[in-house]
Amino acid sequence: MEKDATLDAKGLMCPMPIVQLAKKVKELKSGQVLELIADDVGAKDDVPAWCHRTGHQLVGQEEEGKVFRFYIRMK
Repeated sequence: MEKDATLDAKGLMCPMPIVQLAKKVKELKSGQVLELIADDVGAKDDVPAWCHRTGHQLVGQEEEGKVFRFYIRMK
């Protein structure tokens, strides 16, 4: 998946991946894709819910062992 930026939130526990995500999106422009990398299992539910609430589009999601990658297109 092509991405414009990456946010590595590995090692952060809920709610910190979402807190960091909310800060990072302010740096991006509409249409850009952010890759969020997390290893907190709560992110599997939290990131899609955050996207739904904020209007950003979850365009991809991958799971590699205990690491989750989310691809979010900015609104």
